[in-house]
Amino acid sequence: MTQDEVRRYVEQAVRDALGQRLGPSSGNLVPLNISARHLHISQEHLDILFGPGAQLTKLRDLLQPGEFAANETVSVVGANRRVFEQVRILGPVRKATQVELSYTDGRYLGINLPARVSGDIAGTHPVVLVGPRGALHLPQGLIRALRHIHIGEDDAAQLGLRNGQMVSVRTTGPLAITLHEVLIRMGKNARREMHIDTDEANAAGLGAGAVGEILRS
Repeated sequence: MTQDEVRRYVEQAVRDALGQRLGPSSGNLVPLNISARHLHISQEHLDILFGPGAQLTKLRDLLQPGEFAANETVSVVGANRRVFEQVRILGPVRKATQVELSYTDGRYLGINLPARVSGDIAGTHPVVLVGPRGALHLPQGLIRALRHIHIGEDDAAQLGLRNGQMVSVRTTGPLAITLHEVLIRMGKNARREMHIDTDEANAAGLGAGAVGEILRS
């Protein structure tokens, strides 16, 4: 195992432990999970990139129930032919394929990425994916994920939050900032967790174990 892999495992363990502690009794606090570039994939596209009948294999579980980081990775080719290699797939498979990058990632690839809710890919930029068994040109699917909070229904009710609501979240530390327009994504079995990208995390000086405070409007 490389040093980078060890670091990722340690950071994930810290985030998971923190997320399991934060429940309905944790007031307005929310663990902040930093999402590096990744993609979600359909079975059809998985077959093209990795061969017919391909299945995602689990590298590690993510905090949200049933979700995991897969061992499988692909290359993402930008409009200017620059490439991000080893972009990790998150499972399980979905109905549609989408690639989630940061604003800085988009600039590197020569693309002005729109901020979208996960799954809202209509009219977004095309992208080329390259896997070990094939390549794929998607007419759309490249986005910058809108920052959001996953939260369970009971937990949200105790905080007076509703699905689709926009809130603000204040980070902690010497570079503390307040992030506005944070989408509430409520689910029956969801665990309280906020997803931000690497640009947002770097701006606030955040690392593993970071926590924010949900500000009531």
